[in-house]
Amino acid sequence: MTPLPPESALRVTLGGVPVDLAERATVDSLISARLGVGKSVTADAPPLLVASANLHHLGEFRPDGPLGGFYDRTTNIWLVLLDGAPLANRAAGLTGRPWPLLSGSDLLPDLLADAAKVGTRVGFLGGAPELAEPLRAVCTSRWPALMHAGHWTPPRAALQDPVRLVELAAAIRGAGIELLIVGLGKPQQESWLDTWAVDAGIRVGLAFGASVEFLTGAQTRAPGWVRRARAEWLWRLGSDPKRLARRYLIEGPGEYRRLRRDSCL
Repeated sequence: MTPLPPESALRVTLGGVPVDLAERATVDSLISARLGVGKSVTADAPPLLVASANLHHLGEFRPDGPLGGFYDRTTNIWLVLLDGAPLANRAAGLTGRPWPLLSGSDLLPDLLADAAKVGTRVGFLGGAPELAEPLRAVCTSRWPALMHAGHWTPPRAALQDPVRLVELAAAIRGAGIELLIVGLGKPQQESWLDTWAVDAGIRVGLAFGASVEFLTGAQTRAPGWVRRARAEWLWRLGSDPKRLARRYLIEGPGEYRRLRRDSCL
């Protein structure tokens, strides 16, 4: 895993997985720098890939998980942001200071606003095909100057087909996408970015899950007071128990124990 620039974020291990502790301004600065805002960026500079870490992320990426060793194998630059109250509490205990939660859903609107100001070419990958037009409408309404340069919604089978994967990366490169928001679900979105970001020619890739669905209203965020109380997981469980009960109630306690046991500076 290629290191971040010195003094940009504090990388710790939470539940056996690297996580980068940073303030919001630091994240904005790292992304802006890679997009070339205010200075030139060489064409062969590696992309910056951004993920969000919660207990579910730890379960997928811990050393003995389905993608165990992912961050040891990769040569890409990953910024793994803190997104989950248990992780934030553990990070605070390790470092002796609080750290903000930086979820993709909270970051994306401001990142798109920044992209609109500087003319960044933005693309989206993932989500249902019927989401494409509502997303374009939201972007046009909220950020009229945003260069919405493409939205790809490949079926699941296409993401397992080597030929179609090559074609997808070529299409993204052909559209000149600089900032790509990927919502394929964990861990597929991280795996896709790690494999194809360079071929796709992007400068920044955001593995931001359902953020686009929140942006369009296809899913509803928890109220502000719930998020401030760091209880959004409980809100989501109540809103979609069939899909999330196993994650939160069955898998969650074991991941929490690993978080307590396998974390260090």
